[in-house]
Amino acid sequence: MNVNTNINKLKAVSLRLHKKYMGKIQTVGKMKIGYDDLKIYYTPGVAYPCLEISRKHELSYDYTNRGNSVAIVTNGTRILGLGKIGPEAGMPVMEGKALLMKKFGALDAVPLAISARTENEIVDFVKMIAPSFGIVNIEDIEMPLSLKVVRRLRKEADIPIFYDDSDGTGIVARAALINAAKLVKKDIGKMKIVVNGTGAAGIGIASLLISSGISNIVMCDTAGIIYKGRKENMNEFKAEISEKTNPKLQKGSLEDAVDGADALIGVSTKGAFSKQLIQKMNKDAIVFALANPFPEIGYYEAKEAGAAIVATGRSDFPNQINNFIAFPGALRGLLETRANRINSDILIAASDALADLASEAARGKNKERIIPKFESESAAIKITTAVATAVAKAAIKTGAGGKKVSPGEIEKKIKKLFSDYRKIEESL
Repeated sequence: MNVNTNINKLKAVSLRLHKKYMGKIQTVGKMKIGYDDLKIYYTPGVAYPCLEISRKHELSYDYTNRGNSVAIVTNGTRILGLGKIGPEAGMPVMEGKALLMKKFGALDAVPLAISARTENEIVDFVKMIAPSFGIVNIEDIEMPLSLKVVRRLRKEADIPIFYDDSDGTGIVARAALINAAKLVKKDIGKMKIVVNGTGAAGIGIASLLISSGISNIVMCDTAGIIYKGRKENMNEFKAEISEKTNPKLQKGSLEDAVDGADALIGVSTKGAFSKQLIQKMNKDAIVFALANPFPEIGYYEAKEAGAAIVATGRSDFPNQINNFIAFPGALRGLLETRANRINSDILIAASDALADLASEAARGKNKERIIPKFESESAAIKITTAVATAVAKAAIKTGAGGKKVSPGEIEKKIKKLFSDYRKIEESL
């Protein structure tokens, strides 16, 4: 069966099932109710929690589902690799994201595809809906608008604003890089790291590495190496990152950047890397080709070119680096502590937790296990619990979390929520 046949088959099955189920998510009540119960859950009984919350808004986390609710907000301007296809066309992706949050984080996520186009419109919308949610996840909004929106919301909103394209990718890529460096016996702090791609993912990866004290990073875009003072093809975020990277002020092309590099991280486009490019890197090179669905270079091509460790964003090759490993646990930990913001310490804690699990999975020598996998329910519970616990500790320590919670409590709750969801799945 050739590639085109496989694609046509996948297309037919996907369209049939999406149409059959009319999407992927639904709203389900938490309890069975009879007509006599309406006096408790609706009128007049519902007035009592309303009045309690009106006296203290924080109680909305106790009396409603706010403490388990995530809003997924997009305007459809950068949906996967499909580009600016519009909010309606972006809904299947947002529903898929919500399904992942439920499956792997026991989170109740609501996709909100909006027609807003400007920074002010998106910021105002998110601030207006904030009282209904514990977290807002910004998703698939074009650059640099997305980062402008996130930056403003983190100043103006009173709940955490998670940007999965940037934060989630940064968490997972950093964890994988930490473990890969250990496996090739290199000091990550002394490695030369090249990041090709300066969208949300590239900025997110570089920013988190910088926050970890790693500065020997060279970033590249379609115009070549980014350096302090460059004028061509720049925006405010590239200008900011140029102040913190490329300490030797290297100039030139991607080919110049990878000369003597220890790690090459691609968050760019299909075919951006060649075997010749990989061969210019140092011995025991680490290559992350994360463009989806088609990577910058194939897994086996990179290995043939001499890379010691290779990762892609695809599930059909070893070492899949995908942010869905990180965000269920990260959001769970934020909600458990009723956090009001996200900071770099929280993101680093999540990444460190994944790195520890990855090191354990690799058992110190498996170069095809640099990141843990959701390969079973027990594995999912372990990963989500580890990340959630790390995030909760960091949130409380940095003052972002307003509610103290123990690791045991988090693990117990996650196991129960996973069990509850499994029962729902079994009833379908």
